[in-house]
Amino acid sequence: MSTFSSSNSESLLRIGEVARKTGLSVDTLRYYEKIGLLKAARTPAGMRIYGRRELSVLHFILWAKSMNFSLEEIASLLEMRADPQHARDDVRELTHRKLEDIREQLEQLASLRDELTLLVNLCRGAEDGCPIIEDLESDSSQS
Repeated sequence: MSTFSSSNSESLLRIGEVARKTGLSVDTLRYYEKIGLLKAARTPAGMRIYGRRELSVLHFILWAKSMNFSLEEIASLLEMRADPQHARDDVRELTHRKLEDIREQLEQLASLRDELTLLVNLCRGAEDGCPIIEDLESDSSQS
């Protein structure tokens, strides 16, 4: 943890200002610091302050989260970000694994979509009862 220097000419923001700028909660910013994703400097009074570098890290975290990377994966990406030339293969491998995860999720979602479409169509043609409820009840009794 670094301490704030009054001679620093960089525009520094307090935690609430950063929360408003990024759309993250103050608790999330504290959590990111706790798990080591973010390092905030402190004033002599102990208040967290953030500069351009920390904002850049937060924007990177937000981007990585939008790409469905976990916080653990984001921590790895942040380490790799410090030396991108030497980390290129590792970044490519991590991204490839993420792409495979997304492909699997898409297959699962397509299967779920097909099953729900079938149930909705069965429900439209049903004269008695509700095929959706009956199907859900039969699935739960088999578990």
